Amino acid sequence: MQHIIEIKLKKLLKEFNMTQQELCNKTGLTQRTISVLANNKIERIPKTALSKIAAAFELDDIRDLIDFKNGDKKDHQ
Repeated sequence: MQHIIEIKLKKLLKEFNMTQQELCNKTGLTQRTISVLANNKIERIPKTALSKIAAAFELDDIRDLIDFKNGDKKDHQ
């Protein structure tokens, strides 16, 4: 069984009707960082990035931003 960490940034951006560029402006993070996080294409997640994003969306629970899932390869192709 494969363990997967999912970053729910794309969902939050849509929910808050915010663009990646607007999030860059609010957090000071680069467009590239926001893009790879939103598309779950990052191997190492910087804690500072998570903290800044959580603050920008005023999240109280980190699980609103990231999720730990158990799954197999067929679920994620």
